[in-house]
Amino acid sequence: MLLWTLPAVAVQAVLLLLPGWGKAWFARLYWRGIARILGLRLRVLGAPCRQRPCLFVANHCSWVDIAALGAVLPGCFIAKAEIGRWPGIGLIARLGRTVFVSRGRGTLAREQRLLERRLERGDNIILFPEGTTSDGNRVLPFASAFFTIAFGKAAPWVQAVTIVYDRLENQPVRRPDRPLIAWYGEMELAPHLLALLRRGGLRATILLDEPQPAGRYRNRKTLSAAMERHMSETAAALRQGRLPVTGLQSGHASQRR
Repeated sequence: MLLWTLPAVAVQAVLLLLPGWGKAWFARLYWRGIARILGLRLRVLGAPCRQRPCLFVANHCSWVDIAALGAVLPGCFIAKAEIGRWPGIGLIARLGRTVFVSRGRGTLAREQRLLERRLERGDNIILFPEGTTSDGNRVLPFASAFFTIAFGKAAPWVQAVTIVYDRLENQPVRRPDRPLIAWYGEMELAPHLLALLRRGGLRATILLDEPQPAGRYRNRKTLSAAMERHMSETAAALRQGRLPVTGLQSGHASQRR
C-alpha cells in the first residue's frame, strides 16, 4: 500500500493544481489500487449517477467502505474533522478532497455552506447519514440534518448506495464473521486491518439505485426517512444473499414526516 500510495500522492498533488476532473478520476484509480492490494473484490449492481452534482447516500460499517466506495463513486467523502489530523490518513483524505466537518453548533453554518459550494461547483458528495459505523448487522438511524444540503441552490440529484460484505475467504459471510469486517466502537484500526488481511477473500456487493432529483421529496425529513427505510431493507436482502425486488420509491404522498 505504501509503494502505491507514495507516487499516487505526488500525482494527485499535481492534479489538484490543474483544472478539470482529472483529480476526481485519479482518486477513483487510487482506491481501485488499494482495493486490489487488500484483495477486496467488488460486485457493483447498477451504475453511478451521471448527472452533476449528485449526493451519494451510503450506509457505513467499516473503514473498508472508503476503499470500496472510493473505487466506484466519482465523489468526495465527508469525514469527521479529527480524521484530517491523523498521520498519513489525513493527508490522503485531503488529497482526495474530503470535506471535514465537526458538527459543532459554532461551525455548523460554515460547514453547511462549504458543502453547498462544493455542490454548486459540480462536485459530487458521498454522505454517510448514520454519522458513524454500524456493526454490519443493521443500518443505523439516519440523521435528517445531513440532508439539508440536498435542498440548497445546487439542487443535486440523490442516489442510494447500499454496501454489504457478503463473502469472506470466498465463503458466505455469517453473523459471527461481521466483527472481522465492521469497524466500530472502540476498535483500533491497525489490529483490525491485520486480522482482516489474514482472512482474505473479501467481497463487497454495492447496489446503486436509480438517481432521483431531491426535489421529488417535500423536505429533508421525508427524504431521510425514505432513504433509511429503503436502504435498511436492501441491506437486509443482500446480507441474506437476495437481490431486492423493488427500488427506492419516490414522490410526495408516499413519504411520511
